[in-house]
Amino acid sequence: MARFRQQQKIDRSFRSRYVEGLSFTPDDFQIQAMDALEAGHSVLVAAPTGAGKTVVGEFAVALSLSTGSRAFYTTPIKALSNQKFTDFQKRYGEARVGLLTGDTSINPDAPIIVMTTEVLRNMIYMGADLSNLSHVVLDEVHYLADRFRGPVWEEVLIHLPQHTKVIALSATVSNAEEFGEWIGQVRGSCDVIISETRPVPLFQHMLVDGELYDVYAPSRRGAGRSQRLNPELLYACSPQGRRAHQRRFRSRPATVITLDRAKLLPAIVFIFSRAGCEDAVREVIASGVTLTNRSQAEQIRRIAEEATALIPPEDYAVLGIDSWIKALERGIAAHHAGLLPLMKETVEKLFSMGLIRLVYATETLALGINMPARSVVIESLQKWNGVEHVRLSAGEFTQLSGRAGRRGIDIEGHVVVSGRRDIAPEEVAALASKRTYPLVSAFHPTYNMVVNLLAHSTRKATRKVLDSSFAQFQADSSVVHLAQSARALERELDSLGEGVDCSRGNAQEYFSMRDRLARMEKEASRERSLQRKQQDQEVFRSLKPGQVFDIGTKRKAHRYLLLEIQHSAGLRPLLRTLGADARLHTLSVDDFSGALELVAHLRVPPSEALRRHRGREEWAQRIRTLRSERVGGRKALDSLPIDAEISQLRMAIKLHPVHSCPHREEHARAGHTWARKNAEYEKLLKRIDGRTNSVAQQFDRVCEVLDRMGFLKNDLVTDSGQLLRRIFGDRDLIVVEALRRGVWDHLSAPELAAIVSTCVYQSRGEESAAVEPWTAASDALAQAWEGTLALSQAVISVEKSVGVPQSPELDPGLAQAVMAWANGATLTTAIWGTSLLAGDFVRWIRQVVDLLDQIAHVATSETSTVARQARRLILRGVVSWEGE
Repeated sequence: MARFRQQQKIDRSFRSRYVEGLSFTPDDFQIQAMDALEAGHSVLVAAPTGAGKTVVGEFAVALSLSTGSRAFYTTPIKALSNQKFTDFQKRYGEARVGLLTGDTSINPDAPIIVMTTEVLRNMIYMGADLSNLSHVVLDEVHYLADRFRGPVWEEVLIHLPQHTKVIALSATVSNAEEFGEWIGQVRGSCDVIISETRPVPLFQHMLVDGELYDVYAPSRRGAGRSQRLNPELLYACSPQGRRAHQRRFRSRPATVITLDRAKLLPAIVFIFSRAGCEDAVREVIASGVTLTNRSQAEQIRRIAEEATALIPPEDYAVLGIDSWIKALERGIAAHHAGLLPLMKETVEKLFSMGLIRLVYATETLALGINMPARSVVIESLQKWNGVEHVRLSAGEFTQLSGRAGRRGIDIEGHVVVSGRRDIAPEEVAALASKRTYPLVSAFHPTYNMVVNLLAHSTRKATRKVLDSSFAQFQADSSVVHLAQSARALERELDSLGEGVDCSRGNAQEYFSMRDRLARMEKEASRERSLQRKQQDQEVFRSLKPGQVFDIGTKRKAHRYLLLEIQHSAGLRPLLRTLGADARLHTLSVDDFSGALELVAHLRVPPSEALRRHRGREEWAQRIRTLRSERVGGRKALDSLPIDAEISQLRMAIKLHPVHSCPHREEHARAGHTWARKNAEYEKLLKRIDGRTNSVAQQFDRVCEVLDRMGFLKNDLVTDSGQLLRRIFGDRDLIVVEALRRGVWDHLSAPELAAIVSTCVYQSRGEESAAVEPWTAASDALAQAWEGTLALSQAVISVEKSVGVPQSPELDPGLAQAVMAWANGATLTTAIWGTSLLAGDFVRWIRQVVDLLDQIAHVATSETSTVARQARRLILRGVVSWEGE
């Protein structure tokens, strides 16, 4: 009877009716999650990529509609939001679905709203009415670990109204229970539903010298694969095997042919470089490989031409449209953030239609885009993380390999690792066997977050809220593990310390001092390199026509006579020069590598004297024979604060009794090993000390910065702090300071767009090592730039004194391009002379649009009007088209 009643209850449930309308039978984990939601619980669903987690999110949306309440479906990126928006429109009709992605607002009062997670965070802080919000889906919630954007997910989970149920959808993580326990603490309840079953089995291979090998040997029982490494693969990767089976071809075209013969296409090949993706496409196309037939090629061309119809023909060259379409016709494409959004979307569309067979992609494709393939190829197990080259983690490998195997199409998926000489089968097997990775919080209090919290609470109460963060939850639990590590290091130090002994004095103290000196000297060297680069850039900015200068080293210097200072269409300063080689050169700041030495002054030759080679050669001869008058050049570098400390430490080392020991360097090997381990031990102790109430301590330091700068007064948010509540970004303090001090008043719309871009843009990689000089186009803009720079330094100075992470330096690398674009330039003209790719340009401009929109809502009436004008000027053409 009990079983009968239970079945009756199930039959009457909303879940039962919902499932009847599906075209497939849900898996057990999906049923379990739906039942938990209908019972009124929040859920965390952790399952492999492609397992069908979104079915649970879609059920939550349907459940909210059935009760007459609202549902928000949040995603980490706009491309995913656009995708879900289209899906829900098809299912529920346009009137019931809205979209909010920062710069896009469609039907915002609809019962179903798709949005990026940042939009929801902003709505919460702005006090939006969420009383009728029953469910929030947090898709790709493992983004919580993202270094830059992760805190947003945590803020949302902490501050959503308690009556709102959360549906957290995550890739498989090893600490799902821990994460679910925390969600249960802050949300009242949370059922953790884990599925470790891939809907499509995954098989691992290595490609060695053109041959495809299984990573694991066949099972001795004759069915499936064992966990024993394939002996044929081990031999092929050995020095003997490589010599015996070395083939004439090991290039990318050969890989494509091997995959095609093994029936492993369509495939996604992950290359951790945009340039590498483009080079791979060119290499394969040049080899003559074609993966389509004539009718497919015609269909591809038609779709691609329709997609690019709005692009002005004059921009075809900079975008490489012709070569892009030719590659598409042959079934081959690249996919990375440097492409225009519409080009990426076209690749995704053609791939989903089965027309594109091979895509070379950066790892961003693995982050949520619905674009699975039969196989995934990973060219290297090493990638650049923005600071250094590092090996792929098990989690990253899992994320990439998750794209292999199309549910409902393939009976199995395949992962192929390129068998380079630095990759061992054992390493591939180790990565492949670790299906999960831990979710680690990246949460930290920000200025904007703090003023928004204190607008509705006190510091004491807010500190308690922050103590409930996942970051603090993990910090408290990790102290136990850190203490275990510290004890292990103590034992190691005791053992090492026995070999660090000197009759003259305390050898451990001596080698600790030497180790500290080495680290300080490296830090000083980095600072001096930065100073030198900035100094050379200042000299570049101060050059005048008629000056002769050398660039480079004394042994290999290039000499130029400056004829004229020009500006690119994007107002980037350019030097028109005559070189000692009798050629005319146009130099930008990027060409100034090495020392810049001013040699002499000459009169600028008349233009007619330089039209012919003979005239140029005569002037070049004069330049070559000039002896340096040393009229300027590199100045002595300013001393660094650390220099005095280095000098004192050097003196202390020389005076230390161990320094005079005749066996000092014999002690050195053991001494430096002990010193490094001791430094590691002391660092570990500091981490342990900092873990208790660590988030609240960060909060206190952020409050101190806000107090000193007048954004807070005790527990009260000042008028300036109220402005800060509406400005979101890494340089939010600088933006608000510029607005309240009137630094940006009286700028034109293009000028305001340009100056705002310096508070948004961040150069990639090593480009961000120093602020590039910028010659402003007008006195007003020059004053605004200098004023904003001064504010930036003031903010950073306070941050340094308080001990909080510093706001990023202003970066004018986008300013000239923004200025040109705002003045109506074509895309080609706007990005000429910059290192920007079209997709980067669009993405950054859209962020400028977003900040201008924020400014328009908080600035004085005059600046607000100009911000709206600037927004209209730059939100055009490729920037206004839908995309990420």
